[in-house]
Amino acid sequence: MIKGNILIVDDNKSILSALEILLQDDFSNIDTITNPNLLLSLIETSDYEVVLLDMNFSAGVNTGNEGLYWLSRIKEIKKEIQVVMLTAYGDVELAVKALKQGATDFITKPWDNQKLKSTLINAHKIFQSKKEIKKLKQKESALKQEISNVKYFIVTKSPQMIQIMNLVHKVAQTDANVLITGDNGTGKELVARELHRLSKRSGEIMVTVDMGAISETLFESELFGHKKGSFTDARENRTGKIENANGGTLFLDEIGNLPMHLQPKLLSVFQNRTVTPIGSNKTVPVNMRLICATNRDLGNMAGNGLFREDLLYRINTIHIEIPPLNERKEDILAIADYFLNVYSNKYRKPGLSINNQAQSKLTGYKWPGNVRELQHTMEKAVILSDKKTLTPDCFFFKPIIIEQDETFDGTLEEMEQRMITMVLQKNSTNLSAAAEQLGITRQTLYNKMKKYNL
Repeated sequence: MIKGNILIVDDNKSILSALEILLQDDFSNIDTITNPNLLLSLIETSDYEVVLLDMNFSAGVNTGNEGLYWLSRIKEIKKEIQVVMLTAYGDVELAVKALKQGATDFITKPWDNQKLKSTLINAHKIFQSKKEIKKLKQKESALKQEISNVKYFIVTKSPQMIQIMNLVHKVAQTDANVLITGDNGTGKELVARELHRLSKRSGEIMVTVDMGAISETLFESELFGHKKGSFTDARENRTGKIENANGGTLFLDEIGNLPMHLQPKLLSVFQNRTVTPIGSNKTVPVNMRLICATNRDLGNMAGNGLFREDLLYRINTIHIEIPPLNERKEDILAIADYFLNVYSNKYRKPGLSINNQAQSKLTGYKWPGNVRELQHTMEKAVILSDKKTLTPDCFFFKPIIIEQDETFDGTLEEMEQRMITMVLQKNSTNLSAAAEQLGITRQTLYNKMKKYNL
């Protein structure tokens, strides 16, 4: 028996009974109706792979137009369903017309039992093949996106990071959930990618989800997927990011920005390892390795009722803390040289070097924006350089000093950055409260924080 759902639509109850008996060993679920007016509501609410549809329902009518009408309506709602037409009139023109409108095949009454069964089984196989192809295309699209995001590698000479990388090598071989913490720009995503690269799942996809960038209204659709018609803009079935990560790694970046009322939904997925797309009543099993990252103190948030303690325990089997760049000064010049080479090649300026005085300036700076700030500094220096040797005047640091009573005469962007920083400090980095005070949405605030490396 194949695990298939079939709907049979015919106005003759005797035919429905005969077909139900005939197909009971081939399909796990067989539904039958005599009234085609019930067809569309059943199609919308159930997961049929195959529909066996009669061509004529009104007494004395044998044009086949009724069957063609209902065929077109089925395809409007769920194009992927395989429809096999059934008629007592072996009209070749009618068969061709049905096939042109999207029918999978055509069977005439009286039918040959074996031929009818094989036709319907083949229709189910076609459905499964197309479903698999669609999933592969979605995974391919997600994989291409992930590949395009892989641009940089971990460069380190510091004892702290070498110790962390040794831990990464050990943990990578397991499926243990990992929580990576550290300030913005320290390289949490690079560590997550290294965990995936060294794991047994490296041949599969790593799906990255920026939890702060997903709007609350689209949270379930993005992560769990949805069925066509389940809400206003659901024009087609969509596989969620969690299901896309099946077999591979799911990386949830900035997990600390997830609002409290959405946390139970994720906890349920992590506990049961299943997802239920919006508009579906079927759970989908998922087998993925979970890695999370945040720049926030989740333990403190849990104590203040801002993060579920049980969710924290679930994602925190192994904890990796990435130190800020000013605590691993051995890495500053190594990373600077790495990005110097990257941007020298990108902007076609080969042979660039950094003199001793410039190196001293780089190592003497505190780098509040960590590796990301160093990266942007090196890119800017390469772009503006006119000589082969980068000197101290090629590197300009302008840290923002936050004092409420200070007269500020900087640019509009600097003023915005200063205001956001002050409000975040005032609200103890509570994004919802800070966004409300600033008069912007939580997602807009998060995007601006990323822009300014806050």
